[in-house]
Amino acid sequence: MAISLTLVPVTATPPSSLFTFTRLHHLASLSSPYSPSGVLRATAKRFTFVTKSKSVTTMAAVQDCPGNLKRQVEKLFDASLRSTVPDETGVQTEVTASLPGKPGDYQCNNAMGLWSIIKGKGTQFKGPPAVGQALLKNLPTSEMVESCSVAGPGFVNVILSSKWMAKSIETMLMDGIDTWAPSLPVKRAVVDFSSPNIAKEMHVGHLRSTIIGDTLARMLEYSKVEVLRRNHVGDWGTQFGMLIEYLFEKFPDTESVTETAIGDLQSFYKESKSKFDADPEFKEKAQKAVVRLQGGDAIYRKAWTKICDISRAEFAKVYQRLRVELEEKGESFYNPYIAKVIEELNSKGLIEESEGARVIFLEGFNIPLMVVKSDGGFNYASTDLTALWYRLNEENAEWIVYVTDVGQQQHFSMFFKAARKAGWLPESDKTYPRVDHVGFGLVKGEDGKRFRTRSSEVVRLVDLLDEAKTRSKTALIERGKDKEWTPEELDQTAEAVGYGAVKYADLKNNRSTSYTFNFDQMLSDKGNTAVYLLYAHARICSIIRKSGKDIDELKKTGKLALDHPEERALGLHLLRFAETVEAACANLLPHVLCEYLYELSERYTSFYSVHQVIGSAEEASRLLLCEATAIVMRKCFHLLGITPVYKI
Repeated sequence: MAISLTLVPVTATPPSSLFTFTRLHHLASLSSPYSPSGVLRATAKRFTFVTKSKSVTTMAAVQDCPGNLKRQVEKLFDASLRSTVPDETGVQTEVTASLPGKPGDYQCNNAMGLWSIIKGKGTQFKGPPAVGQALLKNLPTSEMVESCSVAGPGFVNVILSSKWMAKSIETMLMDGIDTWAPSLPVKRAVVDFSSPNIAKEMHVGHLRSTIIGDTLARMLEYSKVEVLRRNHVGDWGTQFGMLIEYLFEKFPDTESVTETAIGDLQSFYKESKSKFDADPEFKEKAQKAVVRLQGGDAIYRKAWTKICDISRAEFAKVYQRLRVELEEKGESFYNPYIAKVIEELNSKGLIEESEGARVIFLEGFNIPLMVVKSDGGFNYASTDLTALWYRLNEENAEWIVYVTDVGQQQHFSMFFKAARKAGWLPESDKTYPRVDHVGFGLVKGEDGKRFRTRSSEVVRLVDLLDEAKTRSKTALIERGKDKEWTPEELDQTAEAVGYGAVKYADLKNNRSTSYTFNFDQMLSDKGNTAVYLLYAHARICSIIRKSGKDIDELKKTGKLALDHPEERALGLHLLRFAETVEAACANLLPHVLCEYLYELSERYTSFYSVHQVIGSAEEASRLLLCEATAIVMRKCFHLLGITPVYKI
């Protein structure tokens, strides 16, 4: 297969078919990474209050989020708010990271909002700047704060202590990056992703759901959430009558049917569909086969199981390449529960008759949600409502995330609204238990249409991934790596870089937009690509190896300092890792983590281009800063499902 298309963002069940894909561990390392006083200044438009922090008095109060820098700053301002306006208990702390070029590292933005609440209540304050000064004055002293200032209409700017920042990074180096994991307000979540249809091969259309869902699951798992990774495959429905009867025609002895005998699943499906459409006698047989299958006929169940097993073997090839873990609970799993769920909805007066079908009318939608077809059969809505009921009541999930294309937005909006109408979910979509539809755009070809091969066929995902690996290996051989490395190292690196490039090229885009697939761009070693980032990580590892220092011993004996602007900027960005993961989780946006990772590599480049590491007076400190950067990069790679490389 030779795909030559151009990555540019564009806007735009009877027996349970439970099947678990064994956790696929990351590739083994290709190589060991490395064997108070204050002054008031006033002008007509600006008030600034500068203060130096006192000794630590509040660190114990933030131990529940030691790695989340923004949360720690928020806790200080929480205490200040309680002291400044003790009667306004409903006010939420507003702290944001300062933008580049703006004063301070963090900013509290509560003053203007507070003023709008308290003015006219006999307050002692005369305006937002005075509220800001009070917030600063009441800020508990902490060793993490170097200085604060009030600017404009009461914005409180915070400059963090470089010594405290350095100490925090040292602590992470000793205790591990998991100490920086954020804590989310849920204990168990379901992430429903990938979800191909049985008897149809996985194609490029499944790429986004699979890797976006896997990244969301990884980020939630890192954030101490138990994640049920669900593969809601299409393994039940009218098409199975067609497939089973065609299987009987081609292979009268179904016991001998193998994956090799059936051959290409997509072709098998197309052939059966053509016969179904063209042959009335076959169509009637297929319709009767559905009844037999749903009625539990042993012969038909066995044939159904055979088709499902062959499909799973094909799916596994993709999941193994992508290193994605999933537990299958397909449509058939929920089939035994549907009647009970429909009856519950009916008992609540939600279901009405409409043109022979049973539907739920929902305010704000022009069409009703059909839950039982006119022929008495069930559909996507009945299965999805039942799966939601099961996940809430049997699996006790507090957050259920569905990863599908944006074209299914209306379906999810309708069935979510029906669930709220039934009382299964709270009215607020931000209150738990919570459901979210994670919609994503299309993968497009150079022609701006859905990505296909030159023969207008949908691109098979296995072929796409193999092509990425082949191109990656070719590039490595052109650089002479086949003469430097063992065949195993060459193959593993080509795989890590090729698969990582495909994943990152997708994940770095806001998921709601479509993008154009281009191998040349995604495999480039320049710009915001996985190749560039993997090479950057490998270079850091090379620096540490060349130093000849025992990095683990250095963590115990060395001291890290952030005395220069580039060192401090890099250290601050490292410390913002946890809040970035938290934001990416809360908003279900993997590209937020990609942006963080790319900026981390850029800040490291700025540091390394100015400051010598090996042989400098600050060698020990700077090696520790290199190690901290490599550790955070590796955790980002892990969360994005990308295997790091240690030499290049």
